[in-house]
Amino acid sequence: MSRLRRTRVEDETTVDISPLIDVVFILLIFFMVSTTFVKDNKLDIERPGAASASSAPAKAIRITIDRSGAITMDNMPVRPWMVQSRVREALAGGDAEAVLVITDRRVTAERLIEVVDQARLAGATDVGVVTDAESAEG
Repeated sequence: MSRLRRTRVEDETTVDISPLIDVVFILLIFFMVSTTFVKDNKLDIERPGAASASSAPAKAIRITIDRSGAITMDNMPVRPWMVQSRVREALAGGDAEAVLVITDRRVTAERLIEVVDQARLAGATDVGVVTDAESAEG
């Protein structure tokens, strides 16, 4: 008969945390890359100044008119006749209560009034124009 040798296996109770650290770093990188930051449009706008400027509400529908008179909403170009329906949809969503028109100082008053009028026809009661003082705050 053959003799069976019994080898004694020592139990180690250590935990390797290297995979855990790897997973944490991968999750950290994923969340950093997937996070979006609120930025102003990349339009070259020279905002007008006003002595009676006050801070704008944080949640507002923002309509931008650049130097050439092009209108954008949510970083998408919009025709003047589309402003009313877009503002109405945004107000119906309930996310915002005010409308802010961000305009260049060289935009004609006719274009500015047209956009403000379309916003009011959509049902917005609080329509304002962003000035230099407001742009410095937020």
